[in-house]
Amino acid sequence: MVRGRDACWEHCVLVDATRQKVRCNYCHREFSGGVYRMKFHLAQIKNKDIIPCGEVPDDVRDHIQSILSIPKKRKTPKKQKVDRAANGQQNSSSASGGLHPNHGSSGQHGSTCPSLLFPRPSPSAQPVVDDALKQKQDNADKKIALFFLHNSIAFSAAKSMYYQEMFDAVAECGVGYKAPSYEKLRSTLLEKVKGDIHDLYKKYRDEWKETGCTVLCDSWSDGRTKSILVISVACPKGTLYLKSVDISGHEDDANYLFELLVSIVLEVGVENVIQVITDNAASYVYAGRLLMAKYSSLFWSPCASYCIDKMLEDISKLEWVGTVLEEANTITRYIYDHSWTVNMMRKFTGGRDLVRPRITRFVSNYLSLRAIVIQEDNLKHMFSHSEWLSSIHSRRPDAQVIKSLLFQDRFWKFAHEAVSVSEPLVKILRIVDGDMPAMGYIYEGIERAKAAIKAFYKGIEEKYMPIWDIIDQRWNIQLHSPLHAAAAFLNPSIFYNPNFKIDLRMRNGFQEAMIKMATSDKDKVEITKEHPMFINAQGALGTDFAIMGRTMNSPGDWWAAYGYEIPTLQRVAIRILSQPCSSHWCRWNWSTFESIHSKKRNKMELEKLNDLVFVHCNLWLESISQSRNGKCKPIIHDEIDVNSEWPTELESSTPLLDNSWLDNLPLECRDST
Repeated sequence: MVRGRDACWEHCVLVDATRQKVRCNYCHREFSGGVYRMKFHLAQIKNKDIIPCGEVPDDVRDHIQSILSIPKKRKTPKKQKVDRAANGQQNSSSASGGLHPNHGSSGQHGSTCPSLLFPRPSPSAQPVVDDALKQKQDNADKKIALFFLHNSIAFSAAKSMYYQEMFDAVAECGVGYKAPSYEKLRSTLLEKVKGDIHDLYKKYRDEWKETGCTVLCDSWSDGRTKSILVISVACPKGTLYLKSVDISGHEDDANYLFELLVSIVLEVGVENVIQVITDNAASYVYAGRLLMAKYSSLFWSPCASYCIDKMLEDISKLEWVGTVLEEANTITRYIYDHSWTVNMMRKFTGGRDLVRPRITRFVSNYLSLRAIVIQEDNLKHMFSHSEWLSSIHSRRPDAQVIKSLLFQDRFWKFAHEAVSVSEPLVKILRIVDGDMPAMGYIYEGIERAKAAIKAFYKGIEEKYMPIWDIIDQRWNIQLHSPLHAAAAFLNPSIFYNPNFKIDLRMRNGFQEAMIKMATSDKDKVEITKEHPMFINAQGALGTDFAIMGRTMNSPGDWWAAYGYEIPTLQRVAIRILSQPCSSHWCRWNWSTFESIHSKKRNKMELEKLNDLVFVHCNLWLESISQSRNGKCKPIIHDEIDVNSEWPTELESSTPLLDNSWLDNLPLECRDST
């Protein structure tokens, strides 16, 4: 990997020379294979397991695409080089008045001269072909842009995994392909795609039988009269959108919510549902308890992301933390209010930003403070640099306030302290933020966070206890569940780790979960027999591969690979460890659902619109699942990078605002009630 020879090195960095691992400067993804594979990533070209970069600037993407489009020079065979050399000597002989070769034949067999058999294009002819092709490509690009602009399609649609696939499929059809008509799009093609998603639904249902699933209930309110609940189902393979329900006027009615949850559980299958995650409001808590009383085999859980976010909010209410967060916001507001200061800041930080606008407010505040702490020297350098001092901005009063703040020891002391206290919780939030299986890590994560905070304060109780009290208040009363304890107990990377203490609460939680999960007396007997084998790592659980796999495999995959000698406990462990912890990671575009429920529609209209939303939401979720290749990776706390992209930062689904496809429904359908 010779760094100086390839223009692509301007857009990535070498992380590990041995494994040829590189990191993208824009989305910060890392993968092996060197700079060559990075080109496909930056050019947004899908190639094997390379995920196209979603953050690369358009000009960089186009530049890398142009590099890839240039064909590699083929090595000339030695014999051909000799022929060319001889040909050159003959030409030079002719030019100098030597022997003139026979232009009709060459060699003793009188074969045709290679220069006539394989005529080369003249130097002036080749650029004409290239220019013609480029002109066609430019024209095609312009036509696509016109379509986007005329129909007010968001430019971010070009990031869709289906975007390039669409043009590849069209190109395969060749000249003369006719695009589908308006009528075909809204009828047969919509039905075909809906059918494909129903096929996916069947595959997911088969997966649910093995891994179980979690029903996610994400609620939204406009703060006045409208409340909507979006229901989806998550398993390790991905998340499937089911439907949205207008619960306006019933959001505080626990019995109504209980009946609604019952209908969803029955639709998904009681035997498939391991847990239901809802909001933390009192009505949902009570509805969850009623649900667990009716179906003893399933759990109700609050959203872990919501609860941990609330811990960070409570910590921010401590006077010293609130002060330093507000001062950090003052710094970022000033810098981002002026394009000149933003550009200058990026010059000094190496292109790094200080704000993360798409994450929840309190997480965003802490991450901004963390970014400021990391860039402390660069920010101080910027505000004392000659370029800054000579600018008109430096002489303004608000700039003087910011500069004064950046050179205050008191600000940096509290900034470092706030980051050290909050980062252990932000790490947990990074783990549970998403629909991937994180159930086996949250219990240990809370214990690790408390230990890290205690260690930061060097065991001084009066300093760490106020933070511990905040964590315990949310964890013990709102979030903790026997399911979390059982998942930690069954997670081999935790249970077999000599440095982690398996406390009484974890053991009791495991026992309680087993009573719920083992629905028959036979299962209870088998788990009782199998339990000691897991405790003592006997048989296949104690082999060298199983020991290595404790930290190298995800907990569910570990049980699937090595738990075959204790099949009843294996099945329960896989089903528990395959569940997510949060429902708030989806960035639903609520205006889509509001448009369904805001107008009085006849039955046919509502069915068609629901079909459209069903297809739209599931295609969006499927693209998220494919972007991570459906892989469940083990979580190693010390390697968690809170600065990497969060699932919450994914762009929300595009709103479906155009209902014109409903205009031509049959009159008898439109007028029906």
